[in-house]
Amino acid sequence: MSSRIIMELSQAGIRDIDLVGGKNASLGEMLQHLTPLGVKIPQGFIITVAGYTRFIRFNKLEERIRQLIEAVQPDDMASLQQSGAAVRQLISRSPLPPEMIDQISDAYDHLSDQHKQLCTDVAVRSSATAEDLPDASFAGQQDTYLNVRGLDQLLESVKRCFASLFTDRAISYRQRFGYDHFKIGLSVCVQKMVRADLGASGVAFSLDTESGFKDAIVINGAYGLGELVVQGTISPDEFIVFKPALQKGYQAIIEKKLGAKDKKMVYGDEPGERVAIVGTSPYEKNHFCLEDTVILQLSKWVMEIEKYYSGLHQRWCPMDVEWAVDGMSRQLYIVQARPETIHSRRQAGAFTEYTMKDAGRAGKIIAKGIAVSDKIASGRVRLLDATDTKDMHSLQFEAGDVLVTDMTDPDWEPIMKKASAIITNKGGRTCHAAIVAREMGVPAIVGCGNATQLLQEGQTITASCAEGETGLIYSGIIPFETASYDLSSFPEVDTPVLLNVASPDMAFRFASLPCKGIGLAREEFIINNYIRVHPLALLRHRALKDNHLTAAINDITKGYADEEDFFVQKLSQGVAKIAAAFYPHKVLVRFSDFKSNEYFNLLGGNHFEPAEENPMIGWRGASRYYSPQYKEAFLLECKAIKMAREKMGLKNIVVMIPFCRTVTELLQVYDAMKEGGLERGTDGLQVVLMAELPSNIIMARQFARHIDGFSIGSNDLTQLVLGLDRDSSLVAHIYDERNEAVKSMITMLIRAAREAGIPVGICGQGPSDFPDFAQFLVEMGIDSISVTPDSYYKTVKAIHSIEKQLKVLIA
Repeated sequence: MSSRIIMELSQAGIRDIDLVGGKNASLGEMLQHLTPLGVKIPQGFIITVAGYTRFIRFNKLEERIRQLIEAVQPDDMASLQQSGAAVRQLISRSPLPPEMIDQISDAYDHLSDQHKQLCTDVAVRSSATAEDLPDASFAGQQDTYLNVRGLDQLLESVKRCFASLFTDRAISYRQRFGYDHFKIGLSVCVQKMVRADLGASGVAFSLDTESGFKDAIVINGAYGLGELVVQGTISPDEFIVFKPALQKGYQAIIEKKLGAKDKKMVYGDEPGERVAIVGTSPYEKNHFCLEDTVILQLSKWVMEIEKYYSGLHQRWCPMDVEWAVDGMSRQLYIVQARPETIHSRRQAGAFTEYTMKDAGRAGKIIAKGIAVSDKIASGRVRLLDATDTKDMHSLQFEAGDVLVTDMTDPDWEPIMKKASAIITNKGGRTCHAAIVAREMGVPAIVGCGNATQLLQEGQTITASCAEGETGLIYSGIIPFETASYDLSSFPEVDTPVLLNVASPDMAFRFASLPCKGIGLAREEFIINNYIRVHPLALLRHRALKDNHLTAAINDITKGYADEEDFFVQKLSQGVAKIAAAFYPHKVLVRFSDFKSNEYFNLLGGNHFEPAEENPMIGWRGASRYYSPQYKEAFLLECKAIKMAREKMGLKNIVVMIPFCRTVTELLQVYDAMKEGGLERGTDGLQVVLMAELPSNIIMARQFARHIDGFSIGSNDLTQLVLGLDRDSSLVAHIYDERNEAVKSMITMLIRAAREAGIPVGICGQGPSDFPDFAQFLVEMGIDSISVTPDSYYKTVKAIHSIEKQLKVLIA
């Protein structure tokens, strides 16, 4: 190993890990190879591992440290804390060698001269030799000190970094993974501070952190210095960008979520105070911390970093990147980058699905938060006060208990590895609790707000992260089941099998299934769960003079230009997330098909919806879109689809018109669509008609002249062919898609579509529930079958068996 104590950051590279540690090697590598591509990285200098070794030997510390570490008892929190504190105190109280002080002083003066400052403010970052590697993260195990000013503060911070090689979390982590404490060295990076205290900062991943979906970039950020985002002290803003569309030049931001951001970290005002935590302004709370142009620029840089490291390691290497925006220069900088080590190590081709079984569980929900992972776990609540370290000694935490706290501390790793689930009041998807939970394979629900108040010590709960991006906490033990599939074992079928996906939150999770696209994406799910307001109430609430409604809408739409912008962006992002997950396969997005009673239940819906005796066959679907009473709202849907296709680049979106009674009505819908910026055939837009009415079948040849395909809605078709209310239990025994009358109608449609030369698929529940119904469809020559994700595997197997039998008969 080199004996150099000081070197320029730009002189380091990935081959120098033994000399400068993983973090510094990565920063130096990027400075050399990515700054020519436009990626901005702050300059600095390095105190090498040789400097750390010189310090330890100068003070004759190794034997004393070894004795203290060997006294640590596995899984004994008190023993770990006592020994760790003693080691850190021993290092912090020892002096730096005089020649090291001189060299650090010279390097600091040179850095200050570069920036034309008398006393440069710097970040002092630890960099261990076993961190930021593709097969071992060790991320966050050592300390960083921000806004360090002057030589005295710098020298003290360097010693604290040396001491942080023996934080409780680092000692425990190395013991768990079998790393020798004395074969790991520590380097320190002294880097020019980015004035993010006046701007924004955060983290970005070059994949979806929950599902491992490769084509997404997930960005978390907030105002001020980035420590609060990493620690999980605040709930940050979140942005998701779709890589393939970004590469083609589209503004591919497919999701934006406004975080609470009630606090931020800034430079301290008091003498000796490096940083301080202050409240954010009302503007900062209600606005995204990044403009779209910066989100896209950051995403391009993250892609460049991922591309470079993938080439370096000769395999896909997803990245975990820390970024900052300087509030003075408005410049974006990358301040750290490391390989992501969870999904990149996960077994490819495996898919495990967790499913809740209790149909009445909704009434048992206690709290909600951000879901981390897609798992479910039950256990006994153990409340831990993050401010009282004595709790760590007294807490009788047993394997399988649920850790519930305000926010986790990195030093809690020994307890966290015992937990069946982790629940926090604060934090986002990239905070410490989330990262550790993923690494340990346990479900976590973060950012709950008040979980420590709602949950009681010793209470039995179930934490579910398997129902979308919202994690749900239930009272008691809720039964669930798991199903694991080897994706490589799925049989090949000639009949394309698609998915019905309602929730954008679930889309990335199902993207690994070898399906051929989406046969049904329901807009009403997005409207009901993400928008929550009747679209006409959004547009007209001020005229209603309903103060409570206006106040609620103002709160919901904060962060957006106006109410229309809120609706269009939320709907377009929900649709785009589903379309991105299955790109470039077609994704059939059905225009809203709420019934009047369902619209009534949306916020403000009571002002606009009629009372219908039988809304199931009333004012729904196509009849709304061109109606003077509703068209204004339908135009928002058209604008959302246009934005997803044209601005975000998701041209694989196909629109589907539901409950269209006549050809005349279809043409009226087309007129309304054109008014909203959508026209069949323009920019490749295809339109599919939902075939769910007897009139759609009887007049199929006439409809076929104006559409690009049919999609059978077997639920409504069965209802209307048999003349029954599918919501009525009194006639439920008659409801059956396999009834000969229904099958005759489907046969007629398939024949008419074939004659017209357009495809016909099915997106109803029948094929998911009944293999013999799927067999009938295959025999009739259906072009595609779309099923719910939980039925995908059994449907593919059933179709494979049917096709095999048919081939034998034909032969």
